[in-house]
Amino acid sequence: MKSFDYVLKDPVGIHARPAGLLVKEAKKYLSAIEVKSGGKSGDAKKLFSLMKLSAKCGQTVTFEISGEDEEKAFEELKVFIEGNL
Repeated sequence: MKSFDYVLKDPVGIHARPAGLLVKEAKKYLSAIEVKSGGKSGDAKKLFSLMKLSAKCGQTVTFEISGEDEEKAFEELKVFIEGNL
């Protein structure tokens, strides 16, 4: 398993548009991708799972990736998230 933390920079946090983009990106990988924030966790491949996190600007979000392509997913998701969240 690989993981990394990210502090949200989008002024409204994880809302519908960036959550939708994240789901689309996460579905490219076979690995499981879990997102944790504020004591809650969600599946990065499911929109409503991400929306229920209610993650706001300035909050730290942890991404945990495990599976057969976790190394590739880890590297590429970090770049994607920094550019979109």
